[in-house]
Amino acid sequence: MTGVPASAAGGSSSARRTGPRGTSGAAQEPVGRTNPGSAVERVAAERAATDRGTTDQGTTDRGTTGRGSAERGSAERGSAERGSAERGSAERGSTEGGAAGRGGKIAAAAVNQASVWNVANLLTMLRLLLVPAFVALMLGNGGYDPAWRSFAWAAFAIAMITDLFDGHLARTYNLVTDFGKIADPIADKAIMGAALICLSALGDLPWWVTAVILGRELGITVLRFVVIRYGVIPASRGGKLKTLTQGIAVGMYVLALTGPLATLRFWVMAAAVVLTVATGLDYVKQAIVLRRRGIAERRAALKETEA
Repeated sequence: MTGVPASAAGGSSSARRTGPRGTSGAAQEPVGRTNPGSAVERVAAERAATDRGTTDQGTTDRGTTGRGSAERGSAERGSAERGSAERGSAERGSTEGGAAGRGGKIAAAAVNQASVWNVANLLTMLRLLLVPAFVALMLGNGGYDPAWRSFAWAAFAIAMITDLFDGHLARTYNLVTDFGKIADPIADKAIMGAALICLSALGDLPWWVTAVILGRELGITVLRFVVIRYGVIPASRGGKLKTLTQGIAVGMYVLALTGPLATLRFWVMAAAVVLTVATGLDYVKQAIVLRRRGIAERRAALKETEA
């Protein structure tokens, strides 16, 4: 056992002395051995890193979520504000438009009610002014002067022609006014009544003819007002033909005609009288039917209300 070299033993002892100080590779720890302290530190470091990553990710997520919520909230508030502004604008526009529409309708109605100086009413007023002019011409120079009678006929013809046009214009161009409703029938009856009375006063026409024609005209006018609460009696074709026939007959009597024309005017006047009576009876019949129908409808409505 004494044959072991001293250098081998000394080298082994030196290796053991220098190993812990790390001065020799032979003094390092063998492979496969683990330093407990280092492992614990690494685990703690990894766990700390993981915690920091989680914390950072949570912070990032919370920041992103917060920014998204803030952005969504701002967008929603902006949309709500824009929606409110748009609704407010729309409501103001609707209100202003409705007010403007109502104002326009009221203004249009006021204009229609105030527009008395339209063409139809001017023709009616012209016819009213022609009545005294016609009487003056008809009775001028004793009432039998052919020249004066010719001027009177011209005034009567203008009045009858305007009677045909003013009503048509008023209905066609929406020129119907309260003044026209009252003045038009008055002008019609005035010019016709003035002509008939002048003719009877001069002895050219029997008074009974004047009485029949004027009595019928006044009676039908009163009858229309009596049954107006039940309805309106429309003008019939017979009534229009009666007016035309009366105008022609009276015009022929206004002129100083002689011979066959004087005979013709007698038959034309006879036809006018027949049409006057016939249409008058027809209007009376219509008024009775209209009144009965109106009373029946009111009674039916009353029964429904009570039921």
